Amino acid sequence: MMEKEINGYKLEICANSFYSAKQAQSAGASRIELCQNLENGGTTPSFGLIKLTRETLDIAVHVLIRPRSGDFVYNEEELEEMKEDILICKSLNCNGVVLGILLPSGDVDKVRMQELVDLARPMEVVFHRAFDRCRDPKEALEDIIELGCNRILTSGQKNTAEEGIELIRELVEQAAGRIEIMPGAGVTSANVKTILEKTDAKSVHASAKITQKSTMTFHNPALVGMDEDIFYSDEKKVAEIIEQIKSL
Repeated sequence: MMEKEINGYKLEICANSFYSAKQAQSAGASRIELCQNLENGGTTPSFGLIKLTRETLDIAVHVLIRPRSGDFVYNEEELEEMKEDILICKSLNCNGVVLGILLPSGDVDKVRMQELVDLARPMEVVFHRAFDRCRDPKEALEDIIELGCNRILTSGQKNTAEEGIELIRELVEQAAGRIEIMPGAGVTSANVKTILEKTDAKSVHASAKITQKSTMTFHNPALVGMDEDIFYSDEKKVAEIIEQIKSL
């Protein structure tokens, strides 16, 4: 499966459905991170979604391994679930998995992370935005390098990657090619050039999503707070980000 470069860079799209994944590939994305429940930060997609996406797409598919929303401190049952999901991804010939485990102290849980990294090989392993909850990002970077992870997804410990540019640039410098640092969170066609230029990162992560109003014509007035709208990655928005990357 290809990871097509765009003017020397790679664009990863966070796809929350089979439709989103197809939109990303159609627009020219380099790879996808496949997940579900993105409105709550993302959780592991279903077996059916992983299988259908991997069998259909030609670009690389990385799968989020996150058993629930909330923090990144997991009990033994959740760890076992993560292991099973990693084995499923491996059996379906996915290109990589995206995960992260922390200790209550805000440090990387190196012992249990190592178990998952070793289990995942030969797939790539990406440490996700659990990194942005770490107590000391520069210490965490060294721990993650030691674990053998291939990439870190980070917003520079801010709400958006644009806000976290300074730390992301420092992490790229500290990594010095030992691991890839990938900015993500709030990346759009309006700021992708600034983020890449100011951080020296070589890949970037975006959802390129739009909200679609529900097609339901009936709405139960007794139900309050149940959002029927849906969102997905949009081919046009992905293409707009790509055009900005091409202009660098």
